[in-house]
Amino acid sequence: MSREIFEVTKDRFHLQDPNCYILQGTWPKEAKMRAMLDGSEIKSEIRRLEVVSALERFKDPDLMRGERITAAVRLPESLEGYQKLSVYADMPDKTFCWFSVSAKNLEKRRGKPQFYIEEEKIQQGFLRIRGWAVADCPVKIQIFDENKEKIQAEILRTERVDVEQMYEEMDHEDKTGFFAELTNLTGKVVYVVFYAGETKSVHVVNLQPTVILRKKIEKYAQKGMRYWKSQGSAALAGKIANKIKTASTREIPYQKWIVRHLPGAKELERQRREKFEYQPKISIVIPLYKTPEKYLRQLVETVKAQTYPNWELCLSDGSGENSPIAELLKSLAASDERIRVISHKEPLQISENTNAGIEIATGDYIAFADHDDELTPHALFECVKALNKNREIRLLYSDEDKMSMDGHKFFQPHFKPDYNPDLLCTVNYICHLFVVDRKIIDQVGMLRKEYDGAQDYDFIFRCIEAVKPEEIYHVPKILYHWRCHEDSTAENPESKTYAFEAGKRAIEAHYQRTGIDAEVHQGEFLGLYRTKFHRDHDPLISIIIPNKDHIDDLKRCMDSIEQKSTYRNYEFIIVENNSTEDSTFEYYKKIEAQNPKVHVVYWDKEFNYSAINNYGATFAKGEYILLLNNDTEIINEDCLEELLGYCMRSDVGAVGARMYYEDDTIQHAGVVIGFGGIAGHCFVLQPRGTTGYCHRIICAQDYSAVTAACMMVKRSAFEEVGGLTEELAVAFNDIDFCMKLRTAGYLIVYNPYAELYHYESKSRGLEDTPEKVARFNKEIQIFERRWPDIMRDGDPYYNPNLTLKSQDFSLKRI
Repeated sequence: MSREIFEVTKDRFHLQDPNCYILQGTWPKEAKMRAMLDGSEIKSEIRRLEVVSALERFKDPDLMRGERITAAVRLPESLEGYQKLSVYADMPDKTFCWFSVSAKNLEKRRGKPQFYIEEEKIQQGFLRIRGWAVADCPVKIQIFDENKEKIQAEILRTERVDVEQMYEEMDHEDKTGFFAELTNLTGKVVYVVFYAGETKSVHVVNLQPTVILRKKIEKYAQKGMRYWKSQGSAALAGKIANKIKTASTREIPYQKWIVRHLPGAKELERQRREKFEYQPKISIVIPLYKTPEKYLRQLVETVKAQTYPNWELCLSDGSGENSPIAELLKSLAASDERIRVISHKEPLQISENTNAGIEIATGDYIAFADHDDELTPHALFECVKALNKNREIRLLYSDEDKMSMDGHKFFQPHFKPDYNPDLLCTVNYICHLFVVDRKIIDQVGMLRKEYDGAQDYDFIFRCIEAVKPEEIYHVPKILYHWRCHEDSTAENPESKTYAFEAGKRAIEAHYQRTGIDAEVHQGEFLGLYRTKFHRDHDPLISIIIPNKDHIDDLKRCMDSIEQKSTYRNYEFIIVENNSTEDSTFEYYKKIEAQNPKVHVVYWDKEFNYSAINNYGATFAKGEYILLLNNDTEIINEDCLEELLGYCMRSDVGAVGARMYYEDDTIQHAGVVIGFGGIAGHCFVLQPRGTTGYCHRIICAQDYSAVTAACMMVKRSAFEEVGGLTEELAVAFNDIDFCMKLRTAGYLIVYNPYAELYHYESKSRGLEDTPEKVARFNKEIQIFERRWPDIMRDGDPYYNPNLTLKSQDFSLKRI
């Protein structure tokens, strides 16, 4: 059996007291603390953190010799002449060093901005960096190259509630989180500098592969040594073996992946020979404005290389009189009769320039591209292939990636879900390649100049409003390369700030046209949006909480709503499920007497999660039902409003929340059918503050399912589908319930702005008896029998190019 690990998990200076050094971590209960600065003992004190959670209940009692503490160590005004601070745990049978740090390190950090790097991904001139930074005043962040020249890059700042909770003494409002992505980096290093008043801290990012490798080796060696000291050699050997075993599921570089997944010469030749029954003409419309010659030539060559031949290229030159590309355009038009050019004496803005291209197009479908991007050679072939399989398709869109300026490197692939209306109202995920039936354009009109900067976003909304969801088709393949350069929104969002304001207005206009009363705000990052729905009344919410003993959990769950929630029109229905402790029933009597909102009902049959919730729902008086586990705790005061906002929409059946384990890692951010063989939660165990693949953790969006640990559902929809399926007593009943709602025509929404802790153990649910294994296998068979199509075809809200072997949306292995 492994031993308890006593370690420091966080160490920092107090923001307002530079002589106070704070340590947080797990500490042996019976130990006394002794802080030593070289040979001299200095003052230290311990404050124990009281954490009552379901997580602790699942730990082996023999291992529970530790507790969580915060320790404050008093340092002298100067550390000159000192070598090291060591903190010892003196136990009855032994003494061990709990923490140590050099005096030089402490003096270097004292009085300066404090930061932590949570992610630092470096690959072929690309850098993604994420973390947080705090000081006693707001922190500014800038990035410099190896020559100390400032790099023009957007550094996105985010709210970090967890950091604010850690730094209780912070007395100013500041977004402590940061995130940045940089491409086309050269040189050996870049510097990330954190400024606070007259002080600064510097983080050096090394871009050299050999140095990166050496640092990784050093990091793993240090982790291995710590693990060996605490757990022993046998446990370390097991951990290494497990790492080797799971190597096949680890993330692979996209640059290698894409080479294997683009069609080769033989496949392209086969496509050229294939003759479709339906051969629509596709007009590719491209607005030009003083386009660099080499990029325009490369774009035109990718169009000429298309394996589907029935296309025309409509180039509208909005450069104005004396256009620098006029002669080039004459040459291009002469090179292929399918290339059509229109020029304009006056410079044109993006919408009117694109519209001019549409006007000269004669195709059955219109495709759109930017003047410096590229199509893959099978782009049009895949679109026409889809149209031949289903002639009802009116709109198509594909996956895309980004391309370096020289066109030799591909990165940041965007593997998209099938049509996802709520994700579209959070971010323009459709973007490129977008192909639309010409009749739709004739119906909704062309691009509108008042939305310039987000004219395509507004146009896409108007197009999708004119068709049925089943007439929108997603081609799950990379068909478009988006060239990345300094003035591109893809690389430097601040270069087109006006575009994001136009995007906000485009979403609001969409809501207005579809009769939804809502306001739109800029999201955490530029290009992301957040919707707040208005309501004309505050409906009653019936909060159904099953409970068997564990009144501490139940009390914390209810108290969090009573004390934090700004929404007040709710009732609690506690479904008592065969409790055995007298104190539980005494507590029920007490809360019912004290709180008129509380109703305890009694279920005396065997445990069946579905039946228990269905039973509770028969007592509900509300228009909306909130299924809630007793081991949850709401975090944000508007949690219920956030759930209710989406749930009150007529097209939405159920809404789920973003949920965290006790250690601030993701427990739930939506459900994908296929994870773990059946279904699983998205982004499990990713640290709080991460945004996930394409920021999906922080995007409101539609999923096939959400967890019933916190699920709001329309009472009418609940009854329409017959509640939860009681044949599924323990597993997959909430997934099955969401599938029933979807079959009835409802959307299932994940709202990341409703946040809760879920104190469920990470190891909970293990099927450790023959009876449990048999029951679990039976419920798998029931689920598979009920939903064969999605099990066979895959989850429409998850891209088939992404793996089902992990829940982080990483690439499927080659």
